[in-house]
Formats: sequence, C-alpha cells, structure tokens
Amino acid sequence: LLIRQQRPGAPRSGTLTLAGIDHKNAFEGYVRKGNEAGLRRFEQKAMSYGSDPDGGFLVPDETAQEIGRRLSNISPVRSVASVRTVSSAMYKKPFAVTGPATGWVAETDVRAQTATPALSELQFPTMELYAMPAATSTLLDDAAINIDEWLAQEVEIAFAEQESAAFIVGDGVNKPRGLLDYATVDESAWSWGNLGYVPTGVDGGFAATDPSDTLVDTIYALKAGYRQNAHWMMNRRSQAEIRKLKDVDGNYLWQPPATAGERAMLMGFPVVEAEDMPDIASDSLPIAFGDFGRGYLIVDRAGVRVLRDPYSAKPYVLFYTTKRVGGGVQDFDAIKLVKFGTA
Repeated sequence: LLIRQQRPGAPRSGTLTLAGIDHKNAFEGYVRKGNEAGLRRFEQKAMSYGSDPDGGFLVPDETAQEIGRRLSNISPVRSVASVRTVSSAMYKKPFAVTGPATGWVAETDVRAQTATPALSELQFPTMELYAMPAATSTLLDDAAINIDEWLAQEVEIAFAEQESAAFIVGDGVNKPRGLLDYATVDESAWSWGNLGYVPTGVDGGFAATDPSDTLVDTIYALKAGYRQNAHWMMNRRSQAEIRKLKDVDGNYLWQPPATAGERAMLMGFPVVEAEDMPDIASDSLPIAFGDFGRGYLIVDRAGVRVLRDPYSAKPYVLFYTTKRVGGGVQDFDAIKLVKFGTA
C-alpha cells in the first residue's frame, strides 16, 4: 500500500507541489551521494510506507510518469493497448459470459423474469521487471546532469525491449501473458477464450491467386465496433512481404505515411511494427489485426523503485531499477490473426 500526501487545489501537472519538490530533492541526493536520510524523512512526512531500503526507494512521481511516457512512445503494444495503473499486485476484471435476457414487450404485456447473467473473472498479476544502469562518479557529481532525465533515458530501452517481447510471446510465468500465448482457432469455430485466425490456405505463404483476399477476410472477421480503432501488427519482414502486394490495377496496397511520425496504412488501417511478432513460416501467426485498446490490457503497478549499489561494480555505481507490470487479453473478440497455413 502506498499513501501519498494530497493537498487541496494542488496542480495536477506542470508545477510540482511542495511535497513533490521535497521528494525530487531527496531522490537526487540519494542518487548522487547515496544519502538515504532525505528520502526516509520525506516518506515519514508523506506517510508513505511502500518503500523498503532493501528493495529500493520510490522515484518521484514525475520521473515515473516520464518513464511511462517514454515506454508508450517506443513500445509497440503499449502504444495501442489499454493501460491501467493499480496499487496492488493483482488486477481482477469481471465480465459477463452470458448477458441478462432482454426483449421487446408491449406496455401491458407480462414481463418474463430476467435471467441472472453468468459472470467470470480475468486476472492480471503484475510481475517485476528490472534494469540496472551504471554511472560514473564524474557523471553523478556533474550538477548540469538532470538525474531524472538520465535515469528515464537509461531504463527506457531495457524496459521497452523486455515488455514488448512479453506482451506478444510471454508465457505468463514471471512475466505478462503475451498475445500469441493464448489458444487459437479458425475464425469459423471461434469461442470465448480463444483468438480467431483466418488461414491463407497455403503453408508458409499467401495464395498465388488473389493473395490479398486473406487480408480482406481478416478485416471483416472483426465486428464493425472493433474496426473503428483497428490496427495491423507485424514485424518488418512480414511488412516487406505485404508491401509487394498489389490490387488489380497494379497499385500497391501498402500506403506509406504521409508525414514523418505517422503510421503506414494497409487497406485503410494503420500498421504497428512489432519486432517480436514471428516471421512468415509454416503455420505461423505473424500478423494480428484488431482493436488492441479493447483487446489487450497492460497493468502497471504504481511506483518505480531504485536501489543504489556503489559496491558491486567499482568504480561504477549501479542503480537497480524495478517496476511491476502485467498484461493479457481482455476481449477475445477484439483481435484476429492471420495464419500462414492450410487450416
């Protein structure tokens, strides 16, 4: 449990509160000089007892938010999935397997008793993810170095690489459960708890005739409500194959981004490049399509911790930095896959 000091009327962004300034200064003293006393005094004042000296101290909220923003910019799945911040180790999401009975009746007709909906529960445990950037004493002594920005830059790539792989192929053991770890079935036999796929009809490739028909079928395997915010997801090698597809007039189906920073388009839907998606191969599932915001949930536990270690790698100072994150499919109807196989 983590309790933060709240002040009525405190600004939500842009300007630090007095408590935020205290925390930032205390954290900088800890990182630069190893001074734990400042952080201990701050946590006692703020009634925060979520930190343990053996497990590190919580970074200032602004630093944690900056790390989160950076991850959203470079982690492909995080950029399109839903992200929820929690204060516990497990997030539980109830859902209705069968909804209540409904129908139309006249004003004076007898109403049939409404059936009780069958409820189930999805669970998303958060797992520890760590990075260990190193700094020299010269860097830490340099007052011109922004410590918060330095730490965020050092951990962003390490966190993003580990997260991205887990969100796609993670097995759920001490890591999030990835999109491709769930059971898959042909879209014609889809049921809740499985992800539906559309086969190309050819083992390890597209059909020789009208290869783009598989992509059209994948688009319309998704219900209209999900298509409004749908994206394609694939790695760069799959994109290279897709870019060669043309329509009957010889025009490429792939549309490059109009301006820098925008996504390429395929059949009117943006493409997310995720290096951890598999390559095109026999019976592989290298392409996903859907509303990932409704289909995949990322759970971040509030707080990023840092433990300073000046002893293990002298003359460098190590910073054992951890965050807890989980993830998994939350709506099995929101994402469809393309299978490069006959069935």
